[in-house]
Amino acid sequence: MINRRQLAFFALALFVVSGCGGDGRNKRYKVSGKVTYKGQPLAKGTIQFYPEKASADNPGASGVITDGYYTLSATGAEGDGAYPGAYLVAIEARETDMTDAMKKASGGSARQDDIAKAYAKSKLLTPKKYSITDTSGLKANVETRSNTFDFELTD
Repeated sequence: MINRRQLAFFALALFVVSGCGGDGRNKRYKVSGKVTYKGQPLAKGTIQFYPEKASADNPGASGVITDGYYTLSATGAEGDGAYPGAYLVAIEARETDMTDAMKKASGGSARQDDIAKAYAKSKLLTPKKYSITDTSGLKANVETRSNTFDFELTD
């Protein structure tokens, strides 16, 4: 039988473990949006959010763009979001669908160097400047709530 002291200790431990009263920094928040190029939804591509201040606690987040829309993931679980903070953003679309190549690699039917070769040969469908955070000019600030960031790419 649990006495009151044990019950109080259990409740306090549960409160601390659940993070109640925290600033939300250890939680990911939903990030989604739309990417257009020349006024049209980007048919396919990838989007990367790199933290402005890199740390082991925040690896950044990425997503797949399909028919212009994306959701971010920090862990690979679709749509689990990103940690709060300031990010530099890179976006690219390639003629070869790299998401299919990555799925084959994780399933064991493609080698990493095969993926690298396919990537190098594939034609870039978006301006190169958006592929690199130093030149993309794209930024986002993820807040402790659901976030929507739309990006319009131009030549």
